[in-house]
Amino acid sequence: MSSPTPDALLGPADVRELAAALGVRPTKQRGQNFVIDANTVRRIVRTAEVRPEDVVVEVGPGLGSLTLALLEVADRVTAVEIDDVLAAALPATIAARMPGRADRFALVHSDAMRVEELPGPAPTALVANLPYNVAVPVLLHMLETFPTIERTLVMVQSEVADRLAAAPGSKVYGVPSVKANWYAEVKRAGAIGRNVFWPAPNVDSGLVALTRRAEPLKTGATRREVFAVIDAAFAQRRKTLRAALAGWAGSAAAAEAALVAAGVSPQARGESLTVEEFARIAEHAGHAGHAEHEETGK
Repeated sequence: MSSPTPDALLGPADVRELAAALGVRPTKQRGQNFVIDANTVRRIVRTAEVRPEDVVVEVGPGLGSLTLALLEVADRVTAVEIDDVLAAALPATIAARMPGRADRFALVHSDAMRVEELPGPAPTALVANLPYNVAVPVLLHMLETFPTIERTLVMVQSEVADRLAAAPGSKVYGVPSVKANWYAEVKRAGAIGRNVFWPAPNVDSGLVALTRRAEPLKTGATRREVFAVIDAAFAQRRKTLRAALAGWAGSAAAAEAALVAAGVSPQARGESLTVEEFARIAEHAGHAGHAEHEETGK
């Protein structure tokens, strides 16, 4: 592995110069805030526990600050970039600043939500500074599409980080928390100040680490079936599950039958349930149907 040159990473002046040369102005619409601090991207790579054998996928590499830091350590890096100008410029930045590692880099010019396959070996890690407006759907899509991703570290808006890492019973526990938990153990992994970005965002950022479950959740229900229950439970989060799941089950009585069969109190609320409990409810959807028939006398 060739050792990187000390000034290979991008500093504040480099980022602004690159952006000016490309005529790039970070857009709010894409949630673009470029990291301008080399120490921060190295810290992200350390926190992500990237190893020399890792094949890392990065979403939204922007001008390449984090990409270069990942290339210093990982075996390979594949970056997924939707922006035409940024996607076109990134390979040249890598070649100029880290020529010895350029053959270890691949670019996929696409919307991450539409990516179904990646070039080269299967990814083992996902490390990304995710645009705030699409962070959760992108994260869930990548975890679902690439089951070989064992470790993930994403930088997201602090509030989103709290939601992803929340435990049952917490005020911010909700759909992102439960769905992320379907795939992985999730925890907060640090905070990132505003001054390491250009432009500085008006919100704080946080790191979230996800370690994929060694064994998938044991359940007879499909992911889609379980996620349907989660969505229904939180669509009316102040209601009891008996009421919140009435639409999903066909009636409140049918919802109650499924809940009782799953060993969950019909008076409980979605925010108190673990992903395992949601899976049990999904498994007992049949009981819901049975109760419906009894109620209507069919």
